[in-house]
Amino acid sequence: MTRISAAESHIMEALWAGDPLSADEIVATVGPAQSWGEATVKTLINRLLKKKALVSERAGGRTRYRPLISRADYVMGESQGLLDRLFGGELAPLVAHYAKHRPLAPDEVNRLKRLIDELDDDE
Repeated sequence: MTRISAAESHIMEALWAGDPLSADEIVATVGPAQSWGEATVKTLINRLLKKKALVSERAGGRTRYRPLISRADYVMGESQGLLDRLFGGELAPLVAHYAKHRPLAPDEVNRLKRLIDELDDDE
């Protein structure tokens, strides 16, 4: 999977929320929140084009960009990368880590129990 940097992910999030967008629309959406100027945003767009994470399309005299990678695929890749790097690819140690270092709210515990029950039912 294409590696997307933290900065590039802001561009992708804007496109996943409202694709296709022009460069000006991306600048308006992402720039102020990140304190980025037009040149920075356009540099990130060009990096994403080179990585084939985006495609540009010309329509109505304007170039618009849309993602070639779905958000679900990106999240899966990033999540798996985190699990592989920090927890040997196993989910249980990740959950145990968070449970030890950040108290789980009762609704989170209930959601985890329901998820485990659903996974057990699928087997």
